[in-house]
Amino acid sequence: MKEFNSEEKMLGIGIGLTFGVVFGVLIDNVGLGISLGLAIGAGVGQYFKKK
Repeated sequence: MKEFNSEEKMLGIGIGLTFGVVFGVLIDNVGLGISLGLAIGAGVGQYFKKK
């Protein structure tokens, strides 16, 4: 069985949350920004893992 390495996913989630919080502050809805950042960050982490 392959060993699961989640460093790329955690990096993507961290970057996504950072941009999500900034986006949320700009639109005055931090909760929406955090949730969108988390979702987009997880997708970016999966993209990094495939390369």
